[in-house]
Amino acid sequence: MRTLIVLALVGFGAQLVDGSLGMAYGVTSSTLLLAAGLTPASVSATVHLAEVGTTLASGFSHWRFGNIDWRVVGFMAVPGGIAAFFGAHLLTVSGDAAAPVMSTILLLLGVYVVWRFLSIGGRRPSFTGRVPAAFLVPLAAVAGFMDAIGGGGWGPVGTPTLLASGKIAPRKVIGSIDTSEFVVSLGASAGFLLALGSQNIDYGMVVALLIGGVAAAPLAAWLVRLLAPRILAIGAGGLIIVTNARTLLRVNAVQNSLPDAAPTLVLAGLAVLWAGALVWVIRREVADRRAAPTRTEVRVPEKV
Repeated sequence: MRTLIVLALVGFGAQLVDGSLGMAYGVTSSTLLLAAGLTPASVSATVHLAEVGTTLASGFSHWRFGNIDWRVVGFMAVPGGIAAFFGAHLLTVSGDAAAPVMSTILLLLGVYVVWRFLSIGGRRPSFTGRVPAAFLVPLAAVAGFMDAIGGGGWGPVGTPTLLASGKIAPRKVIGSIDTSEFVVSLGASAGFLLALGSQNIDYGMVVALLIGGVAAAPLAAWLVRLLAPRILAIGAGGLIIVTNARTLLRVNAVQNSLPDAAPTLVLAGLAVLWAGALVWVIRREVADRRAAPTRTEVRVPEKV
């Protein structure tokens, strides 16, 4: 019973981060389940089954708060779901080889997102234009495939890539990614059930993660509505940098026999830089809002 309560709290925290920054539910939940001794395929199956419910609740909440670009959802949901279905089958063979390559790409994307939104200085970002369908469809296929074999990848791949385009407001990016993830979770879950069968899934864990995630979904969607684009972008970009740096450092530590303290020191340094960037953009946003006129003054002509 205690384990299920802990899992529900993990699901709540993971969905709160995922729903407000567009990633991390799968990564956070998968890490805990792997530590509990489950196989990678069972972990990913458990997480994706829980995500069927959490993403449905998240998508509904984002819709109610106006955080969705339905054009993005329309082009990404189905290709992502199909790719996740096939990725689930591949995971029964191996999904570890692609991890370092994918982490390197995502780390560079995270750096670019942070640089892009810091470089605008005190100017408020403007989001114009549309991301072409020829880009959204293959992006969805890659993100859906990586999500299934990694236990979490739809948000980490899709969110920073769309943020880096600079054409979609961050809250719309996050809401659209979270909403389309419902179809991705369905595709991955179907693939895992066909490949593994239902006997390899702990449905108690699924329900615990689901309850926590559903409870957090409305709060996360509300936070996205309130936070400024620059703050959301730096928060998401920093999370991408830290999580993927951790993956690369762990691989290098094993291959090159690095001291145990080295990865910890590097991650601590990155976390400090991330916190500093967040403080800076928050202060800039507060200053901009104070400087902006609170209302438009209407001048009444004097009577002659």
